[in-house]
Amino acid sequence: MYERILVPTDGSAGVERAVEHAIDLATTHGATIHAVYVVNTASYGGIPMETSWDGIRDVLSDEGQAALERVRTLAEAAEVEAEAAVLDGSPSRQIVNYAEEADCDLIVMGTHGRGGLDRLLLGSVAERVVRSSEIPVLTVRVGEPPDAEERTASEASSSTEESVEPAEDAP
Repeated sequence: MYERILVPTDGSAGVERAVEHAIDLATTHGATIHAVYVVNTASYGGIPMETSWDGIRDVLSDEGQAALERVRTLAEAAEVEAEAAVLDGSPSRQIVNYAEEADCDLIVMGTHGRGGLDRLLLGSVAERVVRSSEIPVLTVRVGEPPDAEERTASEASSSTEESVEPAEDAP
């Protein structure tokens, strides 16, 4: 079913969950992993001219190479073939373009599950990819859901309390 699976990475520990999911799918289907890291050059347009873009680009490219090396290592451990590329530009646009040009069958990417103001202010690369890609996109929630800490704390406290039946006349 899948021959080429694209997995964008930003090198974060959370995104590794999406990478592992993509590798599992590749193992099951005998597919090749295509890993990409996008240097978001669109967000650096306002940098003063006296700042050396080449120096910043080199640092970001090095981070990208390290992120891609991690994907290669995980793929190799699972005996999955992997190709990797560092791209420049708008992340969502570059991910969709690469997927189309490499004839990928699936895009697997992490999403932080942000909502409300965070999503409005920060945007969502995953959302833009889902909306603009004609290739199927599988999103994998990375990190903890926003209320996970609260839920964990309340579950811990309720598990140590005795169960109390409500009174029959309670609303």
